[in-house]
Amino acid sequence: MPRSAPTHPATIPGVEHGSTEVRGRALHHVSAGGSGSPVLLVHGFPETWWVFHRLIPWLAPSHRVVAVDLPGFGDSGRGPGDLTSAAVAEDLHALVAALGLGPVHLLGQDIAGGTVFRLAATHPDDVRSLVAVETTLPGFGFEALADVGHGGVWHIGVLASRGAADFVFGGRERRYLEEVWFPRMTAVPGAVTPEDLDELVRAYSAPDAWHGTYGLYSSALTEGEQIQALVTGGTFRAPVLAVDAMGAPRTATTMQAVSDRVTTAVLDGVGHHVALEAPERLADLVLPFLAEVDRPSADAQRSSARRATGTGPDGRIRAGLRPSPPTCTAPAPPLSWPSPPPPRPSPHPSSRPAPARAPAGWSPRRAG
Repeated sequence: MPRSAPTHPATIPGVEHGSTEVRGRALHHVSAGGSGSPVLLVHGFPETWWVFHRLIPWLAPSHRVVAVDLPGFGDSGRGPGDLTSAAVAEDLHALVAALGLGPVHLLGQDIAGGTVFRLAATHPDDVRSLVAVETTLPGFGFEALADVGHGGVWHIGVLASRGAADFVFGGRERRYLEEVWFPRMTAVPGAVTPEDLDELVRAYSAPDAWHGTYGLYSSALTEGEQIQALVTGGTFRAPVLAVDAMGAPRTATTMQAVSDRVTTAVLDGVGHHVALEAPERLADLVLPFLAEVDRPSADAQRSSARRATGTGPDGRIRAGLRPSPPTCTAPAPPLSWPSPPPPRPSPHPSSRPAPARAPAGWSPRRAG
């Protein structure tokens, strides 16, 4: 007997669910951590924030982490108008401001590539770095993915046609995800669990569930010149980590075409859904990159503190200057979060990675 879609959203220990009204629609998000530089996780298709539920526990001990359901996806509102990448980028800009996050480390994957690039290029003060995972950009390779006559994929045309996705997939969401999409797009056996399918089926079988997908895919096929103009304008200045899998360096090629500050990495033996399939290996790439980006600002803060307190680099008080008295603040309450074990060495490129696992003490559950 087929599994029925659950009615309550899934959750994990240590995260807090929230909803923030921005530009006429409510954005659902989860947050974890509380200290360290902020990280905003942005999903693609067929995804919601849930695809990061195994990555969040690896990032939260050292960062404030927020994972969002994009407008028109998951438990976020659909709202007025078409949800183009430009509109969604403005929604994320408003969310960053409303939550007091900026500047953020921005991680985006799949069809969210255009959205996160727009956010970083049009609001550069919002973004301190960009981690691009298994993505490309309009004007820099996306169009080739839609060209089925030359090896492109058929689903882009369906998702970019108003009403077509609901007609083709409506009532068949589980069969499509379980029998077609994930078998073709993943490489790690067992990485996508029945619980993962339950949550994604719940999200994509909701009323008007394909509104956000249509907006991003339809705009991606028409905005190549706009993205190229943003690149030419020179406002995109964030350092980039480009992470590829599935044996093709498409993300690296794209990002190297738009920036000269790109670090690249390829995860062998991993499919398209990197955060679900290899969260620990992804974290092993992301965390050192974020630390390196944060280091100059940390050095600047230490230098500023030395000037304020009248101390030199050796910590000694300089003559004629008096340190300011310390201000007392109440300590933050401890976060109940499972501590990740020490990272394992990445498997040899020729070996198949083990199914994704989470830190000890983690287990998914249903809210409500």
